[in-house]
Amino acid sequence: MKSVSGNAPCATAQRLISGKWAVLILMYLEEGPVRFNELNRKMPRMTHATLSVQLKDLEGYGLIQRRQYGGIPAKVEYSLTEIGKRFHPVIAAMAARGNEYIAQMRGQQEAGK
Repeated sequence: MKSVSGNAPCATAQRLISGKWAVLILMYLEEGPVRFNELNRKMPRMTHATLSVQLKDLEGYGLIQRRQYGGIPAKVEYSLTEIGKRFHPVIAAMAARGNEYIAQMRGQQEAGK
């Protein structure tokens, strides 16, 4: 597991979810285990390589787990760990602030017309 500990709690949390797609990946995994290709389809602008790197980083931080099942082709699912699940309030707060911002900007645009 990657170490990101330090004396600055906010900086540590930011480091854990700093990848461009990390928050979206965690959000999608809140719904339950997701296979790689399903996750990639949910984020069509992301390349397979980028998704792979982001998933490895999140796994290295202990936020997600990778489970591989036997068979041909091999089935791989990603899900949140207990540590990853604890980021739910952070993600929910970010979504709420994002929605407020979008509504505010739309209101300002409409007022300016």
